[in-house]
Amino acid sequence: MPDQALYPPTSRELAQKRRELSPEIEAAFQQFSQKVFADGALPVKLKQIIAVAVAHVTQCPYCIKGHTKAALRHGASQEELMEAIWAAAEMRAGAAYAHSILAIDTMEAAQSPP
Repeated sequence: MPDQALYPPTSRELAQKRRELSPEIEAAFQQFSQKVFADGALPVKLKQIIAVAVAHVTQCPYCIKGHTKAALRHGASQEELMEAIWAAAEMRAGAAYAHSILAIDTMEAAQSPP
């Protein structure tokens, strides 16, 4: 077990098993994904850069790898991707900072006489 990775590598066999277990939902998801990442008001490159940033916030290793590769294929630079990742990091840290108000409010309430 120590040699086993936390996340197994993707494989055709695992993807096929997922399709076999729920083919209609799999097909619908693939169609949805294709529509989401098609050119629209936002170009594909920008959508993929956004996806890389979001993948870092959701901490999905498969999404990080897949969307990074897709962003590069659509012309994103390494610098653009790193800036997007930093923006995601700031947002995640910013959420902890903003939510500290909840802890402070709770501490204040605990000190107040009933």
